[in-house]
Amino acid sequence: MTRTLLVGVLLAACGYAQVAVRGDTVYTIAGAPIRDGVVLMRNGKIERVGPASQVSVPEGWRLLRAKVVTPGLVDAHSTVGLSGYLNIPQDQDQVEHSAPIQPELRAIDSYNPREPLIEYVRSLGVTTLHTGHGPGILLSGQTMVVKTTGETVEDAMVKPLAMVAVTLGNGGRESQRGKSPGTRSKEIAMLRAEFIKAQEYQRKLDKAASDTGDKEKKDNTQARDLRLETLGRVLKGEVPLLVTVDRANDIVTAIRLAQEFGIHMVLDGAAECYMVLDRIKAAGYPIILHPTMERAFGESENVSFETAAKLKAAGIRFALQSGYESYVPKTRVVLFEAAVAAANGLSFGDALASITIDAARIIGVDQRVGSLEAGKDGDVALYDGDPFEYTTHCVGVVTDGKVVSEVRR
Repeated sequence: MTRTLLVGVLLAACGYAQVAVRGDTVYTIAGAPIRDGVVLMRNGKIERVGPASQVSVPEGWRLLRAKVVTPGLVDAHSTVGLSGYLNIPQDQDQVEHSAPIQPELRAIDSYNPREPLIEYVRSLGVTTLHTGHGPGILLSGQTMVVKTTGETVEDAMVKPLAMVAVTLGNGGRESQRGKSPGTRSKEIAMLRAEFIKAQEYQRKLDKAASDTGDKEKKDNTQARDLRLETLGRVLKGEVPLLVTVDRANDIVTAIRLAQEFGIHMVLDGAAECYMVLDRIKAAGYPIILHPTMERAFGESENVSFETAAKLKAAGIRFALQSGYESYVPKTRVVLFEAAVAAANGLSFGDALASITIDAARIIGVDQRVGSLEAGKDGDVALYDGDPFEYTTHCVGVVTDGKVVSEVRR
């Protein structure tokens, strides 16, 4: 056994891997597609990417082959891991209905890394999820970013607090008569009141710290309020507000509220966003667009297959998502949503970007995932043909430099 091979065996035994992927076409997203390309991954990170004529596979490395190679897919918004495939109360933790405003609820406390839906989406090339509390009440809680691997939430964790989730319109209303919020104006009034409370809470903390001259003692001068602490981070721009909203008039209202408090907002769903493109572009907020094939009913009755292409043409930052489905199998797959967008005006490259680097940028993890570049996480998806063709299969998935799926799906 050569020294190189021996080192490879020892690293594998320690949980590390030296993996090479060779594809007839490698879409790095960082540049032009590479014909007969190679991706080298060592100790969980991408070491080198290039044509096979320039990048050789070292002796002893595990080699995977495929017709098409892409970065691991990034689902920009999901509830997978909080919502499960059985569709029973025991695996439905994405919304807590006991109160309309609950920003203190942490996604990491409900995420189940062993949920079968995670394995399902992973087997189709999804390696990163932005998941957590979903639509259903006015302010449902926090979201996070995870990898689709790991036995515990700590194993999977990329970003423990990504955004704070809000729902406007009918989805944020209380369904029981006499309970708040019952109208759109009440929704906004309740959110505004909470942000004002959070501003005052932060002012008191800052004043206490200034009076004592010791910022470490500020928590001793005022009782902690987990709700206001979380909203304070939103107001300081540390955490974006993820606003699920579909109607054009509600989108404009969300923009007005965010601008009033200087909040970094990400619009989510946005079925009628194409009706107010100028307002959205002027405001500069990105969109995590509804699944392309979302069913047209209720407030999403005006969804369109062509919205992604319209957003791209307007120069508005966006990504596609799987969203949340209330029926089995409980989740869509962003690969298929991007395929339909590509068939309705979005170019192949832009569609692939919407579920890789563009999604990674919007959820704030593009320094690690979303493209095949040296130094980034070793997340790779392998396909036996054009990934946007329904007859194509995902034949392999690598996450953090480890082969996590070889199922032909």
